[in-house]
Amino acid sequence: MANDEYYMKLAIEEAKKAQNIGEVPIGAIIVKDDEVIARSHNLRETAQLPTAHAEHIAIERASNTIGSWRLEGCTLYVTLEPCVMCAGAIVMSRIPKVVYGASDPKGGCGGSLMNLLVESRFNHRAEVVSGVCEQECGDLLRNFFRELRLKKSKTNK
Repeated sequence: MANDEYYMKLAIEEAKKAQNIGEVPIGAIIVKDDEVIARSHNLRETAQLPTAHAEHIAIERASNTIGSWRLEGCTLYVTLEPCVMCAGAIVMSRIPKVVYGASDPKGGCGGSLMNLLVESRFNHRAEVVSGVCEQECGDLLRNFFRELRLKKSKTNK
């Protein structure tokens, strides 16, 4: 049985795929019964869709894989704390456990700004584990945005 760090490393591999195509480096995987049933990474710029977040795509792929929108018994691993849209999709798909790497103080809805994943007024809640491979996940994002700022400053000169 693999542990959370092992699966987060797989999500990090997905994040690197996003980075390689100029997307914000966020990756996600969904695991059921110790088997990866979905992998994804951010594709917002590529698809020009606001919903093309790694988690959202992974949820759709996992649903297709198991033939159900109910992702009970699954765990979602994502390199960045889910946003409001993704937290809503997680709750609606009944994923019982979410493991994330880096916190998102400006948009995170898994404990930073609010915690929609454990909101008692919803019918379903998810256990949240934060900070798994936090440094590596955060460094991917920090380095990506640092490079982006450098490119912009060189272009504006």
